[in-house]
Amino acid sequence: MSASISKLSPEERTELLPSIPQWSLVDGRDAIHRTFEFPDFSAAWGFMSRAALVAESRAHHPEWFNVYNRVEITLTTHDADGLSIRDVELARILDGFVG
Repeated sequence: MSASISKLSPEERTELLPSIPQWSLVDGRDAIHRTFEFPDFSAAWGFMSRAALVAESRAHHPEWFNVYNRVEITLTTHDADGLSIRDVELARILDGFVG
């Protein structure tokens, strides 16, 4: 993990956040959030397993909550005290899992 990761600048936010339109900014935090819904618990669990493997390989771990077929994910970079390119990249990967 890089010792120096920085928050997205206003210009980077303007450029990058539209590329993940299903994610929304979290009120009161410098973070993004998305809710994924699946046909059943097994599909949600499979998604979480894939997400966990990618997150671990990148040393960038999401905050998440799962109930049955729904997975709620919040991304922020604690080392940067807010949103960073790591969050945008992980959001894109997670979006790709659901096509």
